[in-house]
Amino acid sequence: MSFAQALPLPQRSSPRWLLFVSLALNLFFIGIAAALWVRGPAPVDRSVPARIERLAAALPSADAQKLRAEYGANRGALEQAHGNYERARETIRASLRREPFDPEAMRSAMTQTRAARQAFDQTLQNVIANASAQMSPEGRRQLADYTPPSRQPVR
Repeated sequence: MSFAQALPLPQRSSPRWLLFVSLALNLFFIGIAAALWVRGPAPVDRSVPARIERLAAALPSADAQKLRAEYGANRGALEQAHGNYERARETIRASLRREPFDPEAMRSAMTQTRAARQAFDQTLQNVIANASAQMSPEGRRQLADYTPPSRQPVR
């Protein structure tokens, strides 16, 4: 009796179901990756606090704190200006729904909305300008190079 005959050889019972499970898992993960890629990025939060936070995240920490502090000091004025703008936008919607339709009322509402938007923009820009005056040259440079997510190139 030889040595090879004395030891039992392991049986090669590689189940085929293991191959199918592996293939199924690979297809599952590829499907998830493809769905995430096709879906694209989540919508950008365009609220004032989110905008300020995105700007602050792009700055050195000391300059970010200055921007946040300036925003905090002017938060009430910004919220009021934004509320005025939203209410003005609602007057446009209301004029469109009104029967009989009055084009002059809509033009007037649009004029008020432009003025409210300009006041809101001016208030927000004043916050950024006041904070920039306190920032380091590096912080102002990074602020100048900042690109909002809505303007970044799509993959």
